[in-house]
Amino acid sequence: MPKLRVHNFSMSLDGYAAGPLQDLKHPLGRGGERLHEWVFETVAGHAMFDGGGGGSTGIDNEFLERGDRGIGATIMGRNMFGPIRGPWLDEEWTGWWGGNPPYHHPVFVLTRYPRPPLVMEGGTTFNFTNDSIEDVLERAFTAANGADVRLGGGVSTVQQYLRASLVDELHVALVPVLLGSGERLFDHLDGGPTGMERVEFAASDGVVHVVFARR
Repeated sequence: MPKLRVHNFSMSLDGYAAGPLQDLKHPLGRGGERLHEWVFETVAGHAMFDGGGGGSTGIDNEFLERGDRGIGATIMGRNMFGPIRGPWLDEEWTGWWGGNPPYHHPVFVLTRYPRPPLVMEGGTTFNFTNDSIEDVLERAFTAANGADVRLGGGVSTVQQYLRASLVDELHVALVPVLLGSGERLFDHLDGGPTGMERVEFAASDGVVHVVFARR
């Protein structure tokens, strides 16, 4: 049966998955880019963001590759798509990823302000919807055509699906930095991902990978 999976969700030692004051220059918040430095050091990260060449193999690379395997659609929040808030004053913004985003499948963007789908190179189509999270998940499973659905950020989007007990697998990459403020992944969740249990624990030289699965 297809699953809803969260992969490579980087978090600081003090629990933050995004820094404070997110804007166009700081899409992950002030200091938030440090949470993802490990991604850009891997072979898979190089292939995803700069066309390949170089990078490390090993545990971090394996987890990054696993995050793409068997995925047929993605759900993300509007904050992950871009820095624009409120009504779309224009539709020139097409995401952080350039003309050929690294998804190559349908992407569903949760927003209070729907707009027409945005078709990009490489098979990525961004669908902007204000449907309920349950209806969006159903649409994503249909679009994935038997494959799994990946749940991207931001923090509030993942929290919504965790509170609704809809996440089947959650992979947290714990990075040894302290942000001090921002958005904490496990806030507003009664202490953590209830109904899930730790099924995997692995560490590289710089990242601790923890995987939770629904009981």
